[in-house]
Amino acid sequence: MYQLSLRPVAGILLLMMWFGAQAADLQPGDAAPDFQLLDQNSQLQRLSDYAGRWLVLYFYPKDDTPGCTTEACAFRDDILSLRKMGAAVLGVSTDAVSSHREFADKYHLSFPLLSDSTGEVARRYGALRNLGLVKFAKRQTFIIDPDGKLARIYRKVDPSGHSDEVIAALRALSGPGP
Repeated sequence: MYQLSLRPVAGILLLMMWFGAQAADLQPGDAAPDFQLLDQNSQLQRLSDYAGRWLVLYFYPKDDTPGCTTEACAFRDDILSLRKMGAAVLGVSTDAVSSHREFADKYHLSFPLLSDSTGEVARRYGALRNLGLVKFAKRQTFIIDPDGKLARIYRKVDPSGHSDEVIAALRALSGPGP
């Protein structure tokens, strides 16, 4: 008769909890986890490309779904205000580059959508939902300051008013401006 030892399973679960807790434990003031991902135009985008300016890094579950479209179009509509504040916007999901290209073209999105096909970047930010064979990004946003530090973290996002919320936060964080 076979006997199953729970030690290996418990060890794996502890490692998974530890790695998950590390990413989810990100706090304002922490260094933003680095990334290098392809956008919808197959251009490599790195965190270091945005050094010296504000960055809105938002994770979303799936291209061309209702909530994700609402959120992306709100950022699109507010992109001039965001740019006037010196902020760039990057959307990130586990969708492929080709899916991002179709989504960006369909809705005339004027900011990069990054393909995190392995989910590694989302995991480092604590924004990955891993259901075994299916992985997708949770709807979360990170405002990164010009020094590469996390300034604000939004773990629960309502897509319909989120762009306004981010703009208000950027105004508060950057002080009086144009």
